[in-house]
Amino acid sequence: MTTHQPRKPYTPEELAQLYPKDLELQLVQILLRHGERSPVSPRFQNTGLRPYWPYCNAARQLTSVIMGTTDWSKWDQLKYRRRLETFGLDDGPIIAAGPNGEFDAVCQPGELTDKGRETTLALGKRLRHLYVDQLNFMPKLIAASDMIYLRATPIPRALESVQQAFWGFYPPSARTADFPAPTIITRTPADETLFPNDGNCRRFAHLSRAFAQRTAERWNDTEDMEYLSKLLSKWMPGNAKVAVNSHPRLSGVMDTINSTDAHGPETKLPTEFYDPKAREIIDKISVEEWYSGYRESKEYRMLGIGALMGDITSRMTGSVERDGGDGLIEVGGEDGDLGHGRGGETDIKLALSGCHDTTLAAVLTSLGAFDGEKWPPFTSHIAFELFRKRQAELATVPVKTSSDAFTKQNGTKSQSWWASLFGSAKTLPESQSEAIARKPMAELTDKQKNELKGYYVRLRYNDKIMQVPGCKVDGKHLEGDTTFCTLEAFKSIVDKYTPKNWKYACASNVDEPSFPEKTETAGYE
Repeated sequence: MTTHQPRKPYTPEELAQLYPKDLELQLVQILLRHGERSPVSPRFQNTGLRPYWPYCNAARQLTSVIMGTTDWSKWDQLKYRRRLETFGLDDGPIIAAGPNGEFDAVCQPGELTDKGRETTLALGKRLRHLYVDQLNFMPKLIAASDMIYLRATPIPRALESVQQAFWGFYPPSARTADFPAPTIITRTPADETLFPNDGNCRRFAHLSRAFAQRTAERWNDTEDMEYLSKLLSKWMPGNAKVAVNSHPRLSGVMDTINSTDAHGPETKLPTEFYDPKAREIIDKISVEEWYSGYRESKEYRMLGIGALMGDITSRMTGSVERDGGDGLIEVGGEDGDLGHGRGGETDIKLALSGCHDTTLAAVLTSLGAFDGEKWPPFTSHIAFELFRKRQAELATVPVKTSSDAFTKQNGTKSQSWWASLFGSAKTLPESQSEAIARKPMAELTDKQKNELKGYYVRLRYNDKIMQVPGCKVDGKHLEGDTTFCTLEAFKSIVDKYTPKNWKYACASNVDEPSFPEKTETAGYE
């Protein structure tokens, strides 16, 4: 399946079942795959498929920030139209054109298309319907975005997709007239953990190549691969056989099939590429190649997705502790002093992160919750929902406010985490250094463990409830529903593959065997 086909909104009966009255929704973190895009590189031009696609109308109306004077408090905008230049027949420059000679709205390789913008906007609207209209979890009108954590990978289609989803969730009509610019968090490629970063993690690159090679050895000489070759070899370079490690790789063949299938008739491959049996085979083998490592190896999980899962879980514990560790400081919330803080918010309630198919499948597989699933379609999403039990005994657990978290014992405000990184302080604030954050469950004090009691974590993948197998054990879930993991159990599972120092781990064990001595099954403590 190329594009996620959303189900109808939950009925009142379904909502009552999915969101029990004795649970209060406290934090929602959503990882969303970008929308439809052009292929990341041109392939199969010998079929007549044009390398340049005319589906990116945003290129007609791009905007850049311009310094018009030396006054840094005043900035201008330059609106411009983009056209792509390429090589002509005599190697001279020509303007790249679409199938019908279009010069404008031509996409870069891997660029979010008009269809991708449409589906991610629609995702934001669906999320708003659920969390605003149906559950009343988020406010209908907002004056600032301090309660919303926005993040994206450095790849433009991920940033643009999270922007479209945010716009769908909170369109201009749902924001006050003086709504300030929201903060969107990004990282440099060397620090990025919002996708499996084999380009900047040497050891993970070794592991991923080893598991890919194992998949090639398992599948290249099978009847399934022979079936693919009979269909597609005539279009492969030199009429070569299709293989996991062919050129293009099997996953590259899938990329072009999925991208073309999502768009118009002018950019389609020959019909044999869309053969249902062939697509089933390609999907099955590609999922094994890219994601079996997360299912079998703790080191693979740790290096590929463990840092992100540590972030997600520490935001949950930050939400419990109300210490700013939920992302509030980063977005300029209470006393964040990053140009915002005008909304008076005291904690993060919603996080939206623009990422990729490799993120979503890696996350679910690392939790043992991806068995039998197909490759994530465009505009897929995972919602991590944190609930708090509505019980009188929970009142015995002190609930801190953000003001408490940023106030020192002498009554003065502490410096923010952000300031501590950039020279205004030499150490983390006391409240941050004593927070649960990434500390493994075994290292928590009894008081900290007690703070986590009465909290539950539930995963929804494309509106489907997912099961973490380790949460089926008695005492590890909400009574009567094993899909609600206790926060303690969920954190204990994630702790097992959260790296203490991701960059150090990436540079370590580079000469060690790539496969564990025995399978280290995902989804358990």
